[in-house]
Amino acid sequence: MSRLLLRASRALAAIIPALLLTLLIGCGRPDAPPVAEPPPEVAQNPAPTPAPEPEDEIDRLRVEIKELSEATKSIGKLKRSQENSVARTDNLGKPINPTRPAADSTIMGGSGAGLMPMGELKAGDPKTPATGYNAVNAEAYGVYAENEFRSPRVAALSTFSADVNTAAYSNVRRILTGGQLPPASAVVLAEFVNYFPYQYAKPKGDDPVAFHVEMGPCPWNRRHYLVRVGVQSQQIAADKLPARNLVFLIDTSGSMQQENRLPLVKKSLALLVEQLTVKDRVSIVTYAGDSRVALGPTKGDDKKTIISAIDGLNANGGTNGEGGIRKAYDIARDTFIANGVNRVILCTDGDFNVGVTDNGALVKLIEEQRRSKVFLTILGYGMGNYKDDRLKQLANHGNGHHAYIDTLDEAKKVFVEQGGALVCVAKDVKFQVDFNPAKVNAYRLVGYENRLLKDEDFKNDAKDAGDMGSGHQVTVLYEIVPAGVDITLPGVDPSKYQKVEAPKEASDEWLTVKMRYKQPDGDTSKELSQPLKGAVAKDLSDDFRFAAAVASFGMILRDSKFRGVMTYAGVLEEAQGCLGPDPNGHRKQFLELVKTAKAIDNAAKDVGPAQLAKAAGVDEATLRKLAEQWSNEIGEKRGKSLNELLEAVPPAYHAAIKGYFEKLGKK
Repeated sequence: MSRLLLRASRALAAIIPALLLTLLIGCGRPDAPPVAEPPPEVAQNPAPTPAPEPEDEIDRLRVEIKELSEATKSIGKLKRSQENSVARTDNLGKPINPTRPAADSTIMGGSGAGLMPMGELKAGDPKTPATGYNAVNAEAYGVYAENEFRSPRVAALSTFSADVNTAAYSNVRRILTGGQLPPASAVVLAEFVNYFPYQYAKPKGDDPVAFHVEMGPCPWNRRHYLVRVGVQSQQIAADKLPARNLVFLIDTSGSMQQENRLPLVKKSLALLVEQLTVKDRVSIVTYAGDSRVALGPTKGDDKKTIISAIDGLNANGGTNGEGGIRKAYDIARDTFIANGVNRVILCTDGDFNVGVTDNGALVKLIEEQRRSKVFLTILGYGMGNYKDDRLKQLANHGNGHHAYIDTLDEAKKVFVEQGGALVCVAKDVKFQVDFNPAKVNAYRLVGYENRLLKDEDFKNDAKDAGDMGSGHQVTVLYEIVPAGVDITLPGVDPSKYQKVEAPKEASDEWLTVKMRYKQPDGDTSKELSQPLKGAVAKDLSDDFRFAAAVASFGMILRDSKFRGVMTYAGVLEEAQGCLGPDPNGHRKQFLELVKTAKAIDNAAKDVGPAQLAKAAGVDEATLRKLAEQWSNEIGEKRGKSLNELLEAVPPAYHAAIKGYFEKLGKK
């Protein structure tokens, strides 16, 4: 890199004086040009052809300077890109360096994501190394510990926020379809379970939300019970939807050029545009190195103008997400529709690198903007540099939700099947579950680790929480250890000052679920409450059973210590028997995904060192030496060694090679 820069600078230094001299010559009298004495070596070895005319020489030098200047800029971009890239973690959770440039790569914008291979990468293609924007190694996911079992005698209350995000499931589906097992941190159990629709009772009366509670045997531990809290929001008919003021905020930076990014964004938004009417308004803001208004407020029935503006977008440059966010909210406020839907729809891979880039500062920015009562939807696209953790945080703090779109079918699910969800019907939805220690020995909330609240936050109306749109659902699962069933938990001495006897009238109650919500334009919450009592059902309903199967699948992918006896085969057996109504085929697709994960996992277990070595293009002894060397490395160097090897290995062998390295590393 440094040698190329040095050569370019030396060439420029040599050419510029010559150009100045030639320009001076060209400025003399044309009928009497000065003649300079040639150097001795030139006189002794005259050139075989006459020197070019001054005008021709000027043009040639100008071209050379321009070419060298462009080359220097490109080299500088590459150098800055490599210097500014942030180390991430691989599928094993170990730090790695950004992907090294491939031989057939070209420089892409200034996104800091490295290089993108020429041509479109195809997931699962053994001939295509996972490099550049389509490698998994630059993706970022939040790291959290699974909820543990708690004793109601120590912590009687469990408090958390509603979550309607579904991004984790579709993102993991993309990774599995590409022939790899996902990083454990990419598997968010609540988003897995909430991806699927269930048959819940509709709200009645003035409340826009309703919930019910049921309990039955736990599929992965038959000595335990499983509780399901199912929440259904009001479904507003399409012809009764309020006027919508939508601002499409579109990332057009260099990292969005691939087919699964900006081109898919265009197709996705076209599906939404087709559903708009004359009472709706659409504006378009784009951001790359800076932000600009690509389309001012336009009536929703002027579909040709809106689609034309979307189709005309191109990807290039850096990623100034902060500037785009500010401008989009400014427009949304300027065109605010009272009693209507006012929402910014952000489409991005989340790789911000210009302006404010710190997650904490971006969250603060979003929190400031939400005071305008403009809601937020964040749609994630692409792979390789996809920043899932950042987008989740922004959506959670911006009165919004987060989905990941990997295919046009997923876009149809978000914009057609759930199109009304852009209309918020209940905001700041919170839950608090109170457990009866006389009936419950221990409990564990399955998922929602990134949505936990303090107990005192439940009735604090100043505390932000999740929002539910028209037709949205929230499904919550608790694993219950009934009284009389032993479980080892850390001991805590009871307080001698707080001995409270359980009321006799609650002796038959297992728990009580409380939910609070606000009207979309309200500031005061309302509480709903329902106890769960009586005998435990002998079997789970089909909907309940399917939700449990999805949770089991997520725990297997996470290699959770709470997965119990459940296996891929067990998940398939459970899910196949309870598909029920599946109008859009999501549950059938789930079965295929479980089979895919099972095949990848089995292949990793069955492949021997000789086959792994062949896939890596080395002999068995060399592979073992690489693994042993890797096991002795630490920090970034350790991650880099494995990542470099995987670049040359077909994706189908990635999990097996990582397992082989891990196995030797534990010896």
